[in-house]
Amino acid sequence: MSELFPEGNPEGNINEQASPIHDQPLAARLRPKTLNEIAGQQHILGEGKLLRRAIEADRFSSLIFYGPPGTGKTTLATVIAHTTNSRFEMLNGVESNVSEIRDKIAQARTWKQLRNQTTILFIDEIHRFNKAQQDVLLPHIERGTVRFIGATTHNPYYYINSPLTSRSQIFQLEPVHTNDLIPILENALNDKHLGLGNNKIIAAPDALLHIAEKADGDVRKALTALELAALTTPENNTGNILITIQIAEESIQQKAIVYDATGDSHYDTISAYIKSIRGSDPDAALYWLAKMLVAGEDPRYIARRMVISASEDIGLADSNGLRVAMDAQQAFEFLGMPEGRIPLAHATVYLATSPKSNSAYAALNDAIHDVEHGKTLAVPPHLRTPTRKKLASASGTKDSELEYHYSHAFEGNYIPQAYLPEGRKYYIPTENGLEKRIKERLDFWAKQHSSSQQP
Repeated sequence: MSELFPEGNPEGNINEQASPIHDQPLAARLRPKTLNEIAGQQHILGEGKLLRRAIEADRFSSLIFYGPPGTGKTTLATVIAHTTNSRFEMLNGVESNVSEIRDKIAQARTWKQLRNQTTILFIDEIHRFNKAQQDVLLPHIERGTVRFIGATTHNPYYYINSPLTSRSQIFQLEPVHTNDLIPILENALNDKHLGLGNNKIIAAPDALLHIAEKADGDVRKALTALELAALTTPENNTGNILITIQIAEESIQQKAIVYDATGDSHYDTISAYIKSIRGSDPDAALYWLAKMLVAGEDPRYIARRMVISASEDIGLADSNGLRVAMDAQQAFEFLGMPEGRIPLAHATVYLATSPKSNSAYAALNDAIHDVEHGKTLAVPPHLRTPTRKKLASASGTKDSELEYHYSHAFEGNYIPQAYLPEGRKYYIPTENGLEKRIKERLDFWAKQHSSSQQP
């Protein structure tokens, strides 16, 4: 994607001879020039929203935009430059170095002195900069030498230094909704100046819908597919170019899965998968499982998370869930791909449709909290080792307090006795699934204990 204000032309006038506008891709030609032309992003650019107010009032210092490719991060930066009448300079995190950053800052300082015009320094893929490169920006942002705008597909709170994020307002851009993409495609077909309006193109509604859906919220991808369909389809007998659903499918090809194995998509998708299991929705769980497998996620990672869910979310309501999850993990190691996906699907459906209980997990958390924040409890004398019992006896502990009752020597292999000082209670069983039987057993033992305490 070309810069809005090419280097060597700081006044922001496009060099027509160097870059004839109709030699540019359709997506570049139709790049929005105003805030109202930007598709989607109403959660940050709608009337009255913070970012829109800051841009229109020209009251911002540093901004970081993050979101999937094609959501308009670079476009928004160029629109901000137009709206605020600022000079625009662009660097790329992959190609640029500290020397180039300093050169751009020096140019910005000179331009401010000569023209009293602010420079917006836009850095695409800012997460690619190392700590030293990011730190170079800090004093110049503080002094107002440049207005910094960064763009990244990665979560900035993980991939950008905290000194830079603390000095910036961070906004997340979302994939553009299908309903917002279709008007963009229609406008591209009708625009005679920058679009395809000078060609006799008739696009079937289902063809445009297909392109919009398969673009996965990426405006650039949608316009590129439309341009490819228009330029590669011959005219029919009446001189028209017909874009049918078949041509649309060929132009956009297979849907690309938006998935970064180390970024937001990785964490968001596995989160959706586990929450679908927890929410007892097998259809949703299978979809997120399929997305991860198609996108190339490590199946072992999925299997590990499945085992965790089996204990955390299903727990004692169906202890077979843990066995099924472990069996699926072992089966995958034995089979490999592609057959290994079958036991993963088997376990996913089993866990999603199982009764749920997190009582054991919650009980452990409560116990850990007491250990970490409460008084450390001593082991009761009757539960100590024989050597420790002798020491307790020598120190004056009563014999009755040292007597341990061997459970297997009593009827039902149970005898009421204290195992924890102060009578604390952590495990509260539910009545879900098989845990109901555990609750009944504990209630029965509690009655026995109560009876044994009566005179």
